[in-house]
Amino acid sequence: MINHLVIIGVGSIGASLGLALRREGFVQKVTGVGRGVENLKIAQQRGAIDEYNTDAEAAVANADMVFLAVPMGTMRAAMLSIKDSLPANAIVTDGGSTKGSVIKDFAEVFGSTTQFVPGHPIAGTEKSGAAAAIHDLYNGKRVLLTPDAATNAEALNVVREMWQAAGANVEEMSAEHHDTVLAATSHLPHMLAFGLVDSLAKMDDVDEIFKYAAGGFRDFTRIASSDPTMWRDICVNNREALMASMDRYLDDMKEIYAAVDAGDADKLQEIFSTAKATRDKFCS
Repeated sequence: MINHLVIIGVGSIGASLGLALRREGFVQKVTGVGRGVENLKIAQQRGAIDEYNTDAEAAVANADMVFLAVPMGTMRAAMLSIKDSLPANAIVTDGGSTKGSVIKDFAEVFGSTTQFVPGHPIAGTEKSGAAAAIHDLYNGKRVLLTPDAATNAEALNVVREMWQAAGANVEEMSAEHHDTVLAATSHLPHMLAFGLVDSLAKMDDVDEIFKYAAGGFRDFTRIASSDPTMWRDICVNNREALMASMDRYLDDMKEIYAAVDAGDADKLQEIFSTAKATRDKFCS
């Protein structure tokens, strides 16, 4: 059991963890930290946290677990805010979508990653804030932990047990592999959704285009309703892996473009059939 969990950034990810752990009795006290008092009050009213504080340094003074659930662009600032008051034996973990940059920042701020267990819950929706939190958000979902060579084994076990208590399936991989895989399967799809909606918004008959948009368009572009700031930060922090995925996708799109331009029905049939078979196999 965790005695005192401090969640810095009580959005849907952080608040959902608080709801799940309190529901399972895995934590004695949860303190939420953030700048928006109204959002913190919502989290408290919904039972995600027991108390809240706008001062991260004061909040972590007696913590044994700290969960950094802030946007990638403010992750380093969050670390700096707790550096001087974090207990020596406290475990720190995070929910950031990129891992290489977070590990680098933690090592630079604290001088060691011994008590740091980098993590990434593969869950969430396009909605944000404590009001969007749900207690079973992590049920059956994957949480990827990316410890480095210095990570304390006991700290790793505690974080693994925490996520399992929240209902998640926990796996481990290297930070580099994580960033490569997520660039292709999560970050790139968000770029496509944002890019398509932005492109259509620039057309002269934009009102009519969105008026008659069918279900497929809504399904494909749903994630374009995600937090722009969060995704801006992810792009910047996982730039190299994301660029590699985008370059590969651009090459494949050129192949489809050429097939459409040439009226090559056989090539289009081949590409579409392979794509359908692959998705049916892995996303049934």
